[in-house]
Amino acid sequence: MNPTTSDIDEIIRNKNPFAGHIVVRPPQIWGKSFPDVPSINAHASNAVFDAVEKVSKGERETVGITITAEKGGGKSHIISRIRHRLQSEEKALFIYMSNYENLNHIKYELLQSVASSLRVFGSQNVMQWQEIATVLINETSQWKYTPQQYINSIYPSWLNKHSNKAIDKLTEAVLQKKPEITNPYLLKAILWTLSPIHTNYANYWLSGLELTQSQTEEMGLPNLKIQDRETEALKTVRQILDIISYYKVPVICFDELDILEVSENGFTPAQIIASLTKDLFNSLNKGVLFLAMYRPTWNEQIRALPQAEAVTDRLVSEQSDRQPIALNNLNSDDVVAVVSQWLKEFYESHQKIPPHPLYPFDESKLRELGKSRPTIRSVLKWCAEKFVPPDKPILTIHPVETCYQNELENISASIDSVIDNEKAISKALRLGFSSLIGEILEGVKIEDIQDIKANKADQGYIDFKIIGNNGSIKIGVDVIQESGGKYVGAALKRLIDYKKFDLTRGCLVRSKNINQGAKIPQECLRKLLKEQGGEWVKLKYEDIKPLLAISNVYDNCESYELTKQEILDYIKQNNLAINNPLVCDILSDPSGQEPENLTNDDLLMTIPQNISEAAEIIEINL
Repeated sequence: MNPTTSDIDEIIRNKNPFAGHIVVRPPQIWGKSFPDVPSINAHASNAVFDAVEKVSKGERETVGITITAEKGGGKSHIISRIRHRLQSEEKALFIYMSNYENLNHIKYELLQSVASSLRVFGSQNVMQWQEIATVLINETSQWKYTPQQYINSIYPSWLNKHSNKAIDKLTEAVLQKKPEITNPYLLKAILWTLSPIHTNYANYWLSGLELTQSQTEEMGLPNLKIQDRETEALKTVRQILDIISYYKVPVICFDELDILEVSENGFTPAQIIASLTKDLFNSLNKGVLFLAMYRPTWNEQIRALPQAEAVTDRLVSEQSDRQPIALNNLNSDDVVAVVSQWLKEFYESHQKIPPHPLYPFDESKLRELGKSRPTIRSVLKWCAEKFVPPDKPILTIHPVETCYQNELENISASIDSVIDNEKAISKALRLGFSSLIGEILEGVKIEDIQDIKANKADQGYIDFKIIGNNGSIKIGVDVIQESGGKYVGAALKRLIDYKKFDLTRGCLVRSKNINQGAKIPQECLRKLLKEQGGEWVKLKYEDIKPLLAISNVYDNCESYELTKQEILDYIKQNNLAINNPLVCDILSDPSGQEPENLTNDDLLMTIPQNISEAAEIIEINL
């Protein structure tokens, strides 16, 4: 064996590019994608690109496209291809929704997905929100400044000289040019995204979340009542999409629609989103609505809807047969092309030249695999299992390991959005505690993890309850990352009501401070810590990261072709829960003190001074 091949075999022994990558996750949709062969199922991605072209030219107003495939058939690969192609162009903004955790508040979930998508960097290497804000200002004032110029110099100069009055004037100027924008606060929040010290708070508000009183006063943005969130969410989404459509084509993609859950009204995620898509189709100025699902989901759920024809006509508006676009499984040439592309990128990343493009695989075996018309997922799984140097034994590792490591990478790539995702954090903690049932930790024998029994007004606050020591310990756990005093106060009121919710202790999990001027939250916090033996556990990224990763594996166990028991066994074998500091802190004896070094959740009032020539020129006209 020559030295080059020997070096390559050493790399192969230590790194498997296929392992753990049989499932496309949101970070691959947004960030670095999987290796792609554009010719495979090009008819599906081209349908979206053609629709964007027609809408941008005014040949169509709104287009609905649905693709179907079998499990592992490559739907998310197509979506990733579309996202990355659109990112490189200037015609469209991409919006992606794959989270349907609360089917009874799907409009609010949609708003959060829209806001989260627009936080992602677009073609100009800034947030898509900031692209929108820039074009609004430039069109109104007939300027040609870039987002970076506004962010780095112009906004700091304005705010340093005029404080928030600069944004008030700017909002008024845009509204005069765009009277069709009916929500001035939405417009103001979008304009605030260009301010370096306000952008995170603007994004928070645009997601439908509550700001603190000092933040709302500084930025001139009102907080919605919690009970109005669902009612107002769809109005806000429509206005956002209409604002986008003045300049670019909004492409709204709905993925992961095949989960087996139902709403209070008995509808599945696919049915709820299909009906919502119909409403958007009818109300948007322009846009492309793009859904991906399994073929049985279309046949058994979408076509079973009341007035199904009205829905399907809009979901497949460009198809003459009114049927979804079906993805094809791979043939022999496709299998060779896919594996070749994956290996090409793998070897290039290691600056190695293999003996042949498919090394260590045999082309004839790949072509034989292609004769069975496999899915792309099954091909990648086959490659993951066979990726070893020739004549070397296959090493046995736990089937969860590579999937877990893949999800760790995904979490690291999206931590800015994950750390505020209360539902995901709560779910991860719950899984960790569930894996410990029967164990003794911090003097507590964990016996059960239960939902909180609550009426409708109290639902959604306390996340779960830990039962231990023959029922003598009942710890209510509530992850609260929101900022607004009203929501935090409402949540803490429930957490200290031990009698009502059958608790012996309340535990707040939070990384941010609580505004000292927020009377109700501060009073509830005092009672929790000083009178009722409760605890505030500081949420740390490094502690929650492994639990979030394994929770993602657990949620996607079918796609990863794992059993839930295998995942629970992996958690135990690797001590992911029992040695986790966050888990231990929740069970430990309360300190009665607030954690130290919490994140400051109020605006820093010092405006950086960085005045450029461009800022001075604009100042004359302000």
